[in-house]
Amino acid sequence: MKSSRYIVVTALLGLSSIAMAKADDVTMASGNVHFSTPSNWVGIMQVDGDPEVRVFQVPDPSPSAGDTLARVSVTVKQVTDTQAFSDYVNSSMTKAKNLKDYQPGSRPAGDQNTFVYTARESGTPYTYTERYWFRDGHAIQLRCARPSASQAGQSWAASFDQSCKAVAANLNG
Repeated sequence: MKSSRYIVVTALLGLSSIAMAKADDVTMASGNVHFSTPSNWVGIMQVDGDPEVRVFQVPDPSPSAGDTLARVSVTVKQVTDTQAFSDYVNSSMTKAKNLKDYQPGSRPAGDQNTFVYTARESGTPYTYTERYWFRDGHAIQLRCARPSASQAGQSWAASFDQSCKAVAANLNG
């Protein structure tokens, strides 16, 4: 009897740990936009309407995290056609270029809808990667922003960037 309880408890604990490792699924734009986020990302803002916005805080384990905010946002805006999409992207990039100490970075080869740049927020240098898609009458923007240097080190920055790429792959699919 005790061994069967032990097996059941062990199985339940195993299943719960699998469930906790699962990414969180997000749906936007009345079900037209789907993506998953790592389960440790914390939703810190949600705006419904047009545009619809979701913002997630990405945990930074370093002592400097108290002064900075690593985050990922997804914005979905209704647009009528590719010209309206292009206008949306251009408007967003104009705003980015007006950030303090804006410096363009290198965009991935052959990827015309990805923009990498650095700028300052409250005196701290940040690295931004913005990606855009036009799908089903919606302009979709993925914006990943992290401190350019974190006391968590390069492995944390690489993990942040990789998680951002995974969300982009979800949105692109």
